[in-house]
Amino acid sequence: MIEVLTLIMVVLLVVFIVFLVFIQLNKKNGSEDQSDLKVYMQKEYEGLKTQLRELIYDSNAKNTKDLYTFKDLVTQHIEGKLKEMNTLVEKRLQGGFERTNETFVNVVERLSKIDEAQKNIEQLSKEVVSLNSVLADKKTRGIYGEVQLYQLLSAVFGQDEHLYKTQVKLSNQTIADAVLYAPEPLGKVVIDSKFPLDNYKKMTNSEYHVSERESAKKLFQADVKKHIDDIANKYIIEGETSHQAILFLPAEAIFAEITAHHEVLVEYSNTKKVWLTSPTTLFSTLTMIQVFVQNLKRDEQTKVIIDELNKLNVEFMRYSERWEKLNRSIDTIKKDAEKMTTTTEKIKKKFDYIKDAKFEEARFIDSVMKEEDSDGNDS
Repeated sequence: MIEVLTLIMVVLLVVFIVFLVFIQLNKKNGSEDQSDLKVYMQKEYEGLKTQLRELIYDSNAKNTKDLYTFKDLVTQHIEGKLKEMNTLVEKRLQGGFERTNETFVNVVERLSKIDEAQKNIEQLSKEVVSLNSVLADKKTRGIYGEVQLYQLLSAVFGQDEHLYKTQVKLSNQTIADAVLYAPEPLGKVVIDSKFPLDNYKKMTNSEYHVSERESAKKLFQADVKKHIDDIANKYIIEGETSHQAILFLPAEAIFAEITAHHEVLVEYSNTKKVWLTSPTTLFSTLTMIQVFVQNLKRDEQTKVIIDELNKLNVEFMRYSERWEKLNRSIDTIKKDAEKMTTTTEKIKKKFDYIKDAKFEEARFIDSVMKEEDSDGNDS
């Protein structure tokens, strides 16, 4: 297209130049040659128009062909690109659908888990409310501590009444939550559950004023000391129970509070020979006692085995002596048997000689037998 426009401009420029030449010639030569030149210019102009028209036609035809070719190429290229884009879009859409589906499945699963967790939280909330209602009452709180104590004893010892009993009445008419029959020198150890919760909650609640919390702290220490005194006075009985007892605190938090921030209570319990324990520490203590009991039983069985081995040794020594006597008797019998065999052979030979009338040989055998008899008597 650009070539055609360029050609047209060139032709127009040539026409313009010819026109200028024509004007100049017209000025110089006058009117006599004007008509001839005009005719000539007219012919040239018509020829140029014809050539220009042909050029334009050829150029238009060529440009049209090139345009169609270009159109086909562009169309093919666009179609190819569209196909590539379509394929790429389909792949991306498919991948997007798959990821969306996977995300949807994950969302559904997580929603189901969240729903399940929500149900668990609701159930836990109900249980917490129920537990709070239990812990709010002093009597039910005591029952809760006893149940937890019994579960720990059962978990370690099973239902072995030789190792522990629950609700045991002592000689002073007091009833202990549990009595542990430990090996000596511990002996019969009383375990009692105590749950000083009210003042502990107030002491550790930051919503209360500092002065109120300090007051609750003193009351908490007084509560724990009273529990220690009760156990020491009721359950440490000379000649009946061990010289020490166990105070079981059902809450780990209370035990941790005492051991971390109330050293005076720990020292006081030591002077009263009362062990402070929590679920964790009591479980460890009971486990150690169980191991000690098992080792003690094993030692007792070892002692029985040693006693039986000593008895077996006595029997074996007796057996050895009798075997030696029997062996000596067997040797004597063997020697006598050999002598009997020799005598039998000689008697047999003598019978043979007598039968064959060989009296000299028979008398010789008699003399030999007499010598052997005399040797045997001498020995």
